[in-house]
Amino acid sequence: MTMSKFLLQQASQRLDPQVEKSAWLHNRRHFLQGSGISIATVALSALLSQESTAAKRGAMADQRIGGLPDIPHFPATAKRVIYLCQSGAPSQIDLYDYKPKLQQWATQDLPDSVRDGQRLTGMTAAQEHFPIAPSVFDFKQYGESGAWISELLPHTANIANDVTFVRSMFTEAINHDPAITLMQTGTQLAGRPSFGAWLSYGLGSVSEDLPAFVALTSGETGQPLYDRLWGAGFLPSRHQGVKFRRTGDPVLYLSNPPGVTRGDRRKLLDYLAMLNRARANELGDPEIVTRIAQYEMAFRMQASVPELTDFSDEPEHVLKQYGDTVATPGSYASNCLLARRLAERGVRFVQLYHRGWDHHTLLPKSIREQAAATDQPSAALIKDLKQRGMLKDTIVIWAGEFGRTVYSQGRLTKEDYGRDHHPRCFSIWMAGGGLAAGKVVGRTDDYSYNVEEDPIHIHDFNATLLHCLGINHTRLTFKYQGRHHRLTDIAGNVVQQLLG
Repeated sequence: MTMSKFLLQQASQRLDPQVEKSAWLHNRRHFLQGSGISIATVALSALLSQESTAAKRGAMADQRIGGLPDIPHFPATAKRVIYLCQSGAPSQIDLYDYKPKLQQWATQDLPDSVRDGQRLTGMTAAQEHFPIAPSVFDFKQYGESGAWISELLPHTANIANDVTFVRSMFTEAINHDPAITLMQTGTQLAGRPSFGAWLSYGLGSVSEDLPAFVALTSGETGQPLYDRLWGAGFLPSRHQGVKFRRTGDPVLYLSNPPGVTRGDRRKLLDYLAMLNRARANELGDPEIVTRIAQYEMAFRMQASVPELTDFSDEPEHVLKQYGDTVATPGSYASNCLLARRLAERGVRFVQLYHRGWDHHTLLPKSIREQAAATDQPSAALIKDLKQRGMLKDTIVIWAGEFGRTVYSQGRLTKEDYGRDHHPRCFSIWMAGGGLAAGKVVGRTDDYSYNVEEDPIHIHDFNATLLHCLGINHTRLTFKYQGRHHRLTDIAGNVVQQLLG
């Protein structure tokens, strides 16, 4: 049987996820070697099948492409996630964790009994004194929960009944890179699959023309954001996030070179696929299958991405809702609106990273600027999703990687201070997708230093999010180097208080 005849026969079939999985469990150089049917052949037939039924599937928003056959494990309340990562660690004391007693303790050293021998960073370990720095910002209560919210966040205050504030998050990581890596991958070690990659692997995609996982970045200064934060780690590389750029083509090589038509590119991809199939037949390497799939996705994105990133079809009142910078590509406001557009087009996981929250000095001035850039767009995203009926099955998370110290790093004045890293407690908020709304969960001590009620570790938080997505976090695993790995490592419990 010729290759073309085989492909025609297979044209209506989908790629069995177990085939791909079994390929990884075998020696790459010998998997299916000598067989008349290769994994590349099966994968290409799946691609052809997808293209032949694209129009039909366009009307089937819940149609899954890929994913594991036993997932979801139970009915899900959420279909997708938008993760607003505030890189640099916002100060919970100045935003969400109101501590009025600090005013009477201002400039006093933090009692040793409170610090309790906590490990310090190299930036404050040599300080002789740890003077308490109360927030200079006013707080008021909002919503049915009476959540205390800083004057810096008036727009977030308006959505208090739609979100749940968690004031008792904690982590082991005390420096930025391991902390944000832990938040995104479930471990402080670099090179593990990110949350979005796990979701792509387990649940697959619902879009023919866009990836399952997209990463967006904003903010001009701050901690570096490495590509591994949206990487696939040891999972098949097709599950890694696709980063949208802020200038030029949103995705690299989206445009054709001068003189090259779309038809020319189609012919080139066909020839390239033929060469890759031949190589895959020889080696049995599933990464070659991934390469074919990625080239095909890039081709389809030539049509889908320009329409996606063109906001001209958005009503004026929607644009105004996101704020003045929404028309600036790569701004936080623009990325929030883009995240909604990605979500409604079937992208499973949208990861926003906004840099600039690392306020070791000059905190009052710097945090005011960050809040002004992010408050309105974050709230607008919630309102927009809710108005469209999407919030009920879309999880939205606003979170940094850890908290900030109650004591000042360096010089403390009445109007100025900085705060060091603080892993023992920090505040986040979440909304939608079956999560609780209009609640405040957790409590810290009067110093916002130690959790006193309902401590929630990152593994617990991730387990809860996966639960909303219909996934038992202990059963979403991948065997690598002799061990079954998972997003929650060997820990994690679903936090019932966070569920709606």
